[in-house]
Amino acid sequence: MKFIFAPDSFKGSLSALESCDILERVTARVFPGTETISVPVADGGEGTVDALLRAMGGERVETRVTGPMYEPETAVWGLLADGTAVMEMAQASGLPYVPADRKDPRQATSLGTGEMMAEALRRGVRRLLIGIGGSATNDGGIGMLAALGAKFTDAQGRDVKPIGGEMKNVARADFSGLMPELKETVITVICDVTNPLLGENGATFIYGPQKGATPEIRDELEAGMASFARVVSEAVGRDIASFPGAGAAGGLGAALGGVLGAQLRSGIDAVLDAVDFDKKLEGVSLAVTGEGRIDGQSVRFGKVPVGVAKRCALQGIPTVAIVGGIGDGAEGLFDLCESTIQTTVSGPMSLEKAMTDAPALYEYAAERLFRAIRIGMKLK
Repeated sequence: MKFIFAPDSFKGSLSALESCDILERVTARVFPGTETISVPVADGGEGTVDALLRAMGGERVETRVTGPMYEPETAVWGLLADGTAVMEMAQASGLPYVPADRKDPRQATSLGTGEMMAEALRRGVRRLLIGIGGSATNDGGIGMLAALGAKFTDAQGRDVKPIGGEMKNVARADFSGLMPELKETVITVICDVTNPLLGENGATFIYGPQKGATPEIRDELEAGMASFARVVSEAVGRDIASFPGAGAAGGLGAALGGVLGAQLRSGIDAVLDAVDFDKKLEGVSLAVTGEGRIDGQSVRFGKVPVGVAKRCALQGIPTVAIVGGIGDGAEGLFDLCESTIQTTVSGPMSLEKAMTDAPALYEYAAERLFRAIRIGMKLK
């Protein structure tokens, strides 16, 4: 037999790499001699860099950048063996960098994300794969674009500070100074958000509150975003606000897709293509995937277990998901392929205990599941 392991991380408790190591260990006990392939994956958020480096090989790179609140931070990204740079926007401009008592998206910038991209371009990279989840910013990508050479000025011709609260003052956008390397670069954005840039379903209204936007701040930012979008759209000659995903990461999607011509793709599909997952399925008997919690949204938005299951279904490979918890609608996975779900929780326990003991609970869940599969193989 041949098993493939393609789990996502359990946020804050168990990495995808650790899950794969446990699965390999349990397989050796329950199914000795079985061939295994470990392909830890992610959907563009935390763990994407590590997952792709493990699957494809390459090196970790550290770049000093300007954090979302203008404090120095170190962003880690991956330079894959095939020459692609894989990045998590949150490494440079993520919400975890902002203390709870300092959350104010008017003061936050995506400058560090652009600095991370610029470093890759200077190293000769011409393929960028960027996950844009977990942002602290609502600046329409003005910071990222400024770091790459764009210039934004007010009505008096003065430079505008590239933060969310200053978008309203941008009267002119000049992209003639963008790094020339960008013209030779293919940018793929990992993004599961389909919101437009503006309006009640846009970046500010939907995602602003988690970044510290009160109703008053929200209205100020929305007006500034609308003004900024008009100026930028006029400068590039196309609408940057209305396409699906423009509102991702506080409008970074609009800047990447509308200005830089990046392709926005579903997170798990982009990652599975990057690791050549379909080819790895040749001869596989069983796929094991999972995430911290599976529910109807996992199915609706195509999170990691669902993306893996869909690929396996095309080749008739049964899929099992080991998860921390199950919510309403998780049974939708069963409609995609021959599949089942196993939880790691083995009895009444607090969330804190479930997270603290995640490795041991995961191993016990994997053993129960594999032993059940072994029994099934002996049924007549």
